[in-house]
Amino acid sequence: MTTAPLPIPPVADPVRGSIRPPGSKSITNRAFVCAALARGTSTLSGVLDSQDTRVMAGGLAALGIHVRPDWERGVVEVEGAGGAVPAARATIDCAASGTTIRFLAAVCALGRGDYRLDGTARMRQRPIGDLLEALRGLGVAAVAESPGDCPPVAIRSAGISGGATTVRGATSSQFASALAMVAPCALRGMVIDFEGRLVSLPYLEMTRRVMADFGADCRAEGPARWSIAPGGYAGRAYAIEPDASAASYFLAAAAITGGRVTVEGLSRRSIQGDVAFAEVLGRMGCVVEWHESGDDPAADTVTVSGRAARGVEIDMNAISDTVPTLGAVALFAAGPTTIRNVAHVRDKETDRIADLARELRRLGAGVEERPDGLTIHPAPLEGAEIATYDDHRMAMSMALAGLRVPGVRILDPRCTGKTFPGYWRSLAALCRYDRATLDATGWPDDFRA
Repeated sequence: MTTAPLPIPPVADPVRGSIRPPGSKSITNRAFVCAALARGTSTLSGVLDSQDTRVMAGGLAALGIHVRPDWERGVVEVEGAGGAVPAARATIDCAASGTTIRFLAAVCALGRGDYRLDGTARMRQRPIGDLLEALRGLGVAAVAESPGDCPPVAIRSAGISGGATTVRGATSSQFASALAMVAPCALRGMVIDFEGRLVSLPYLEMTRRVMADFGADCRAEGPARWSIAPGGYAGRAYAIEPDASAASYFLAAAAITGGRVTVEGLSRRSIQGDVAFAEVLGRMGCVVEWHESGDDPAADTVTVSGRAARGVEIDMNAISDTVPTLGAVALFAAGPTTIRNVAHVRDKETDRIADLARELRRLGAGVEERPDGLTIHPAPLEGAEIATYDDHRMAMSMALAGLRVPGVRILDPRCTGKTFPGYWRSLAALCRYDRATLDATGWPDDFRA
């Protein structure tokens, strides 16, 4: 279903309010894998309903795992297969979900049979060779069928006994996460050495913590080695945090308009590294308030207030999913903002350096692009039609410019369904758009609060 370009109405007043984002996509898909490999049944709550999570659930079902989702309630029951893969043959459509194709490629290695994983045209441009090389080192026949070691992926396996392996992580931490999550189900466990510099390290720590919650013994033996004991996982009830990457858009709305926004369910004790985006806004001049509520993380909050008045120079390797969000905030700062050490985001749903630079320039900003990042120079801004490249984060972040710049229109706004189908409703509610405004701009009914 195509949608006309979505005009973003500027707000008359600073954005103020509270919001609880939907469940974390990253935690949801990790919990799906651990629950699928566990002994017994798990009940996951706070599950994100999105294209990526539905694709993961469908992929596990194709492998013979019983998954019973109630997407409306955000509750999913998963009958674990005790470290086995019931299906001896499967073809899995991973669509545009990087976590699905990477995590399930490793899960397929636990099986005994032939498996094929594929996805969208863009997925066939996203490298997966480092993961497949590590699987081959464990005795699995794993081949990427597109140039540049990109999907489709064909796997023929007789199971994995475990042992020592090495994985490079300069392209994605998901390769290491994928290996780590299957390691407790290998007969001998696994020792994983990380070769070279790993990107997005907080996501690896997230993986370790989710694994531990399901009963796995995963120990960091220095910065470049994990030792994971055999023994598998145990089914359990598991609550999923709100999505910290999604929270960044609403905190940025406060920073752009000089408002005050509270995100519920997140604090410094979150297992998601992207909560640190709030501190970036603090460096730009906003006030950041953290609240931890005793033993109930669901009652935690983080609040950002005031305007992001100055640019920053920052290494965003650890929180690279929020690069487009910072790009939008930087448009309104006094002075340049330099983002560095994020070369790996060129291999995301789109090239999030070159394409972000292109769209920021459409709005009037001066942008210097480098291999590992970009510098954004504020300048007089004007409305423009913003291309989103079928990238949910481009759509959600660039829309924020329209809160202050008249005439911003977002192409293909439904691409946000990949991780946040309700984004436009949430933004409309937080900005308190009235019906007349939305009627005048032609917002679809399902985008309205």
